[in-house]
Amino acid sequence: MNFSELNLSDNVLKAVSDMGFEEATEIQEKAIPLILTGQDMIGQSQTGTGKTAAFAIPILEKVNVDIKKPQVLVLCPTRELAVQVCNEFKKLTKYMNIKSFPVYGGEPIYKQISVLKKGVQIIIGTPGRLMDHMNRKTIKLDHVNSIILDEADEMLNMGFREDIETILSQIPNEDKQTILFSATMPKSILNITHNYQKNPKLIKITRKELTTDTIDQKYYHVLEHHKFEVLRRLIDVYNPKLSLIFCNTKRRVDEVTELLQDSGYACDKIHGDMNQVVRLNVLKKFNKGLINILVATDVAARGLDIKNVEAVVNYDVPENEEYYVHRIGRTGRAGKKGSSYTLVSKSETRRISNIIHYIKKDIPRKKIPSINKVNAVKIDTYVETLANTIDTSNNLSQYESIIAKLNEKGYSSDQIATVLLMSNLELKEENNNNLSYEINRRQYNSPTSKQNRSKRNNGAKEKGMARLYLNIGKNHKVGVRDIVGAIAGEAKIKGSYIGSIDMYDKYTFVDIPEKYTNQVIDRMNQSRICGKNVKIELANTPKRRR
Repeated sequence: MNFSELNLSDNVLKAVSDMGFEEATEIQEKAIPLILTGQDMIGQSQTGTGKTAAFAIPILEKVNVDIKKPQVLVLCPTRELAVQVCNEFKKLTKYMNIKSFPVYGGEPIYKQISVLKKGVQIIIGTPGRLMDHMNRKTIKLDHVNSIILDEADEMLNMGFREDIETILSQIPNEDKQTILFSATMPKSILNITHNYQKNPKLIKITRKELTTDTIDQKYYHVLEHHKFEVLRRLIDVYNPKLSLIFCNTKRRVDEVTELLQDSGYACDKIHGDMNQVVRLNVLKKFNKGLINILVATDVAARGLDIKNVEAVVNYDVPENEEYYVHRIGRTGRAGKKGSSYTLVSKSETRRISNIIHYIKKDIPRKKIPSINKVNAVKIDTYVETLANTIDTSNNLSQYESIIAKLNEKGYSSDQIATVLLMSNLELKEENNNNLSYEINRRQYNSPTSKQNRSKRNNGAKEKGMARLYLNIGKNHKVGVRDIVGAIAGEAKIKGSYIGSIDMYDKYTFVDIPEKYTNQVIDRMNQSRICGKNVKIELANTPKRRR
């Protein structure tokens, strides 16, 4: 059904057209006419079905533009969803003199009070902050005639039941229209509908499949302490323009983000402990492509306005099967293709089996990309970059003169090119393990390794290993892989021999076999890492302690 068939005002239809909508989704086609009648409604549908527009479009037809007081309340479980819903209202009111505004915690309340005093007709907020405003009398509900509970099941899961009931009970308008949207219908939801809705009409939208064919799903069996290296390989081989990495805990998000940033990837994180302004800035950077990897907890699985995600990585397998659906549903949208990669440790095997049973679709197990595959992709990418530089550069002559001088000294162009490639293109060695030297090192260098935490606490090192001190660290924009590559390349030792690497802001500690100590110190003190001069010495020398 086209929106033009839904008895909407011209201003709303113009806004809908500007947003690129032509045909209504199933939930919109069924909900819009019902909401226009003023009847209470329960909408049961999964995320991504167009439910926000399903209630926003018809509710605007009830707003009196001459009354500059709250007439519509929308309750959301998270700040991110509140912001997203508000943005949807703003797009739909493009040709209407209607003001919508989000209220949520994590931001100074006085800023919100300042906006509210100017007059707002639609308020979208989280229950806790809305209650705060109600107690301060900065939001009055006298003119509210419509209230929408969006993702009601999630709000109840987060413990907002008492707040929701308080808000509903304090709206004086007995003829108010109450609309509830929920993906599931637990008993707690039914209690709310019984107590606060009048003969609600149920509209249930059941997806034929929980996951769409536009998402190429796969999973990998991997040891827990190998996960980060496998993540790097997946990113390097498939090279998605924008990717979301989901972890089960905030601490894990912090760890994975730090490891990726140290390895030179353009990434950032988002989770519940972060200031709201910081979180929104991170989302802006991600949507603009300033960073192409976002690491997040499940707070990002619902309600975030994130577009054009090409890949989702489940670094941890979610404990809740629905969360898996929400996570991978961030990609493969609007008919575009997307991919999801799930890293499954031994303890998570049962979870992936439960997910496969839940979505009623097989998720194939794949082999971890080999180092040869990673290297081949890097080489192809590098060749394309060089070719493009050659084709587009207008001033190569001054560099060609340098080549000529080296030729005169007896060095061939092939030798010169090889040295330059060695310093600019990082390739890894395959060893007897199925994974690279990075994994061998991280078996005791993983942030989650008890063995490693013990070693860091007491400063001990493995038997037969020497600890070296380098005068560069995170503040010098140097990553772990830069240090490994430099030591392996300059000192001519295998990367797999390099042990624990502990990076700090201004310095780094590296463990290497004792028999290579003099070789590494001699070679590295004559070299540079990422263009920076290196000073390396035994960590326990008096000079280092000073």
